[in-house]
Amino acid sequence: MNDTAGKSESETTVLQSALRGLACRCPRCGQGKLYAGFLTLAPACDRCGLDYAFIDTGDGPAIFIIMLAGGIVVAAALIVEVKYQPPYWLHAVLWLPLILVTTLLPLRAMKSLLIALQFHHKAAPGRLVDRAK
Repeated sequence: MNDTAGKSESETTVLQSALRGLACRCPRCGQGKLYAGFLTLAPACDRCGLDYAFIDTGDGPAIFIIMLAGGIVVAAALIVEVKYQPPYWLHAVLWLPLILVTTLLPLRAMKSLLIALQFHHKAAPGRLVDRAK
């Protein structure tokens, strides 16, 4: 591993981690690429060597995006329907592209943001604690 990280992991602020996530960069050094494809993670950072095997965002990014995009599209569709009452085919022409834009474009950044925050807070699966009787 080389020393490209600058600050150690403990000195990184939440804001710095979030910005690294939004930039789709390595959560440790902030320079290496996080993705090998659109949503396919690289096996490791090409700069600092961080193994990305720990990453498990699950459905979190998709749920956040669905909720945000759903609110935007439904509000816009209701406003247009009440104000102009267009035919249904025009609704399809208007809202299908908006749905694609509001869901697919931010999905990659949301996933990497959750990865960076997971790394920053050292998130791990829950474990049962043995308690002495």
